[in-house]
Amino acid sequence: GSAGYGRDYRTDIHRSMGAKDVDGAVAAARWLARTQGVDSARIGIYGVSYGGFMTLMSLFRYPGVFAAGISAAGVTDWAHYSDSWTSRILGLPAADPEAYRASSPIYHAAGLRDPLLIQHGLLDDNVHFQDAARLVQRLMELGKTFDVIYHPVEPHVIETEAAQLDFHTRLAGFFRRHLLDR
Repeated sequence: GSAGYGRDYRTDIHRSMGAKDVDGAVAAARWLARTQGVDSARIGIYGVSYGGFMTLMSLFRYPGVFAAGISAAGVTDWAHYSDSWTSRILGLPAADPEAYRASSPIYHAAGLRDPLLIQHGLLDDNVHFQDAARLVQRLMELGKTFDVIYHPVEPHVIETEAAQLDFHTRLAGFFRRHLLDR
């Protein structure tokens, strides 16, 4: 959830976004399979913005835990995000490049083994479109298979009815193919 970034959250992600927070999502998926009888081959992960970032880090760092993932407007490299927000967590890129490397999905992309759908609005003024484009380029260089949806007139969160319908139809189809029809 996006509300209530409290002290524990800020402490957990200090100098390492995508570590303890992603470990929690992975632990939850494994717990569902181990104790609740959930078929691990049918667990997907989906998020928007920071949730999209967590989706990428989950798939890249823990291949095989999630059967598929959808990252919408996800940060792929924290060095290209808002430095006033990010610097409070990771410091400045020049001062602590290792924190940025450890926390940025683009540097973990080689770990992708599971189906991934990347969605991004070309008019995103929060997580800029170039972030998604750089990740797509990196995944192509690595020879990875993935799907992409770009929405030409959408900002950070999809606003128009046509694009919302398009995205949710594609989201449902993607998860149906990779989770239900396995």
